[in-house]
Amino acid sequence: MQMKKNIALVGFMGAGKTVVGKALARHLGMIFVDSDETIVERERRSINDIFAKDGEPYFRKVEKEVIKEISQRDGLVIACGGGAVLDKDNMLNLQRNGVVIYLQTSADVIFERTKNYDHRPLLNVENPKKQIEDILK
Repeated sequence: MQMKKNIALVGFMGAGKTVVGKALARHLGMIFVDSDETIVERERRSINDIFAKDGEPYFRKVEKEVIKEISQRDGLVIACGGGAVLDKDNMLNLQRNGVVIYLQTSADVIFERTKNYDHRPLLNVENPKKQIEDILK
C-alpha cells in the first residue's frame, strides 16, 4: 500500500483542527498549514473582513483556490476551514494527494470553544448555539 502524502483535517469550526494539526505535524515531522491562515495572508485582511466586504461566495472561491494549491504540495498536515468540505472539488483535491480525517465534536463543545471569539463570521448571530446545532444537522 502506498503511503498518502498529506493529512487533511476537516470538521466544524472549533473542532480542534488547528490544535490537533500542529501537534500531529510536530509529532510526524511534517509541515502544518492552516487554509484559513493562508487565506488571511493572501488577502491581507481578516476572514471577518472578507465576509463583510465581499461575502461568503467570494471567501469560498478563494478558499477553493488555496486548497487546490496547498493540496498539491507534499508532506503537509492541512487544517481546512469548517466549510471547506461543502465543495466537492476541495474534497477531491485533498483526497488526491492525501488522507482526509474528520474531527467530530458535539455542539456543546464547539459552542464552549467558540463563544468568546468574534472572528467566526458564521456565528456572529443572535443565538450562536442554535446556529451551531442547525449547521450540524
